[in-house]
Amino acid sequence: MRRIRHWIRRYFGFSQGEVNGFLWLLGLMVLLMAAPFLLHALRTPAFDSSSASDRQTLDSLVAQLEARQPEPGNNRYRVPTVALRPFNPNQLTVEEWQAFGLPKYLAQRILNYRSKVGDFSYRAELGKIYGLPDSVFRRLLPYIQLPEERPSRYKRRAYVARPERPAPNPDWSGNRPPRERFILAPFNINTADTTQLKQIRGIGSKLSARIVKYRDGLGGFHSASQLQEVYGLQPEVVDSLQKYTFVPDAYTPQQLNINTATADELNKHPYITSNVARALVAYREQHGNYEQLEDVQKVKLVTPELFGKLKPYLQL
Repeated sequence: MRRIRHWIRRYFGFSQGEVNGFLWLLGLMVLLMAAPFLLHALRTPAFDSSSASDRQTLDSLVAQLEARQPEPGNNRYRVPTVALRPFNPNQLTVEEWQAFGLPKYLAQRILNYRSKVGDFSYRAELGKIYGLPDSVFRRLLPYIQLPEERPSRYKRRAYVARPERPAPNPDWSGNRPPRERFILAPFNINTADTTQLKQIRGIGSKLSARIVKYRDGLGGFHSASQLQEVYGLQPEVVDSLQKYTFVPDAYTPQQLNINTATADELNKHPYITSNVARALVAYREQHGNYEQLEDVQKVKLVTPELFGKLKPYLQL
């Protein structure tokens, strides 16, 4: 030990007190490093597999784990609690869907779809419900009382708006008069407000406001096909919009002057990204004003497809 102390003093240049402190610190570090292993050895009892009591405890734990294991084939979709029968998906309640084996959240999703988009018109439409497994849909398919194929939109029943009916008179007797009905007349999509749009089935306050906002951002629809670009519109709603709205043949949307518009003004258009807007302005500053609309295609970021969409909204 004396040799170790002497070596430490010569090598590190420590005093006698510093050498003593260094040795104490070194011993304490070794003790702290070994402490977890010592405690684990003291606290962990030895398990004797040959002991009857230990084996009984082990068997009990295994039995509990096996009891908690799910039964084979069990999944989130239960086996129907009632026998499947022919049904109309437009008439079932949440409880009846659950009886057919669907979880409650999925049954409620089907009802929400019907309330927003409308009733199912053909069998395969039920399979479009988000989260409905294909195996469950195939099991229900033979019992769905709807047409096999989607009816043509020209053969669909026209939407009928019913006026408010007065309360019946209890003293009145006799044959009832025929109910008053009127068919929704097609209207101009570029002048329609949210109230007119909400007359179409499947369009509420949010979708009607979204259509108007997108239309104003474009500067007006120049084609009914642009309705497909509005976020959140289901195909069935787009079909109804194209059936009950129109774009006048002589209509010209609001146009941007590509020789005077700034990058910020161009970027406000839904078809023009910030990069395309800066590229259009940079090309104009380098080469001078555009002489014809087709010159826009000389900008590398303007693809033929983008130019086809932008052309009705540009002017010199």
